[in-house]
Amino acid sequence: MSREDPDSAALAHALAAADRGYAVIPLTRGKLPAIRSPHHGQSGSPPCRGECGRLGHGVHDARTDPFEVRRMFAAAPWATGYGIACGVPPHHLIGLDLDTKNGADGLTALQFLAQQHHFPVPPTISVLTPSGGRHLWLTGPPAPPVPNSVGRLAPGIDVRGAGGYLVGPGSLTTRGRYVLAPGAPSRPAPVPRALLALLTPPPPSALRGVRPDAPSHPAAALIRFVRTSPTGQRNARLFWAACRAHEDGLVHELAARLIEAARHTGLSEREARATIASAARR
Repeated sequence: MSREDPDSAALAHALAAADRGYAVIPLTRGKLPAIRSPHHGQSGSPPCRGECGRLGHGVHDARTDPFEVRRMFAAAPWATGYGIACGVPPHHLIGLDLDTKNGADGLTALQFLAQQHHFPVPPTISVLTPSGGRHLWLTGPPAPPVPNSVGRLAPGIDVRGAGGYLVGPGSLTTRGRYVLAPGAPSRPAPVPRALLALLTPPPPSALRGVRPDAPSHPAAALIRFVRTSPTGQRNARLFWAACRAHEDGLVHELAARLIEAARHTGLSEREARATIASAARR
């Protein structure tokens, strides 16, 4: 990796990813597609997804052919990173963006979902982001397509699916560099079936009769999640559960049960109350 020549380093990383079957595009330091749309300023016509044959269609330009990859980077010599298209063959990538900003804890949220819906979080490719989060790469079936979403799965979890892209490891952005997590597998794991069901929205007919104001985190599941906290995750899980209880308007009902569950893991009542207070201030 050449830190003195970030554009050459980005191209080298992109070519290596393409060689593994990942379709790539060049990105700016702001993590946006580096090639400007040839239709910029035009209106009144259906959006073009590359049918015109020119570059500048974002993720729709993504290719694995090394000649095409070099052609794209030659058209955007300012690119310092690359994006990896999700939802396309052969990997049909699904990206889980686990955030840690603004009180969110995407990894803890994913662990809660895994416990609640009885699926494992498989060891898989993991990319560390400059902001302290991480991207988990999973492979999915060709159909149905997994849509992109922000926070729909759980607070702190964004999903990159069909039509989306992940920032590739080695990319340099305004916040820093994306890097592979040490010890992570070299291949993405298949998405667990129960998680895939959560990632794929049900048809509109299935949503009829669902109360829009129904709590998204059942109280019993939150208590169980705290009570089964492994060593090293006790405060994080309690804080996350308390935040969810606040969001659902249940914190006054659940405070005593959350404290009891936290004490079961070894936290003192004082520590538990301080963590719950921190969640309220968030």
